[in-house]
Amino acid sequence: MMAATTDNSNASPAAKKKHLGIPEAAFVEDVDSFMKQPGNETADVVLRKLDEQCQKYKYMELNLSQKKLRLKNQIPQITQTLEILRHMQKKKENTEPLKTHFMLADNVYCKASVPPTDKVCLWLGANVMLEYHIDEAQALLEKNLSTASRNLETLEEDLDFLKDQFTTTEVNMARVYNWDVKRRSRENLLKSAAKS
Repeated sequence: MMAATTDNSNASPAAKKKHLGIPEAAFVEDVDSFMKQPGNETADVVLRKLDEQCQKYKYMELNLSQKKLRLKNQIPQITQTLEILRHMQKKKENTEPLKTHFMLADNVYCKASVPPTDKVCLWLGANVMLEYHIDEAQALLEKNLSTASRNLETLEEDLDFLKDQFTTTEVNMARVYNWDVKRRSRENLLKSAAKS
């Protein structure tokens, strides 16, 4: 593999943190010795492999960005549901029904009168809804919120790491390309000098 994973055996475990299986791109310091490695027969072969690695990074970035977008949409929904549960918790002791509006469809709301209750139904997704006591529902949602926030933070770190690997691979491509241009120009100079 062109952008081979580097083995930092003396690095601390925190520095070796895996970023969702994203391979680390090794910076090509010495292009001459890099091109002499097995599998690097020509600059075209190397550039093709590096370009393939770039495409993989772009694909990973697209997937991670989509996950990030889903999480950014999910967190406000969980927060809003938690606020509603806290409000219901306060009104639980009250004997009069809670007056509210609920959404039937996009931009279509209906007035509702909710009697005091200690149970709520949570929509879990995949056409599944479960009834919980308010305390259990609140604990579940708080756990889901902290998990979603943690996942969002990890995703942002992974996206930053991925952008670094993408940049390193592009720099490697430029270095190999420039090396090849210099090599061909040297060869052309030698050929023209030999003809003279």
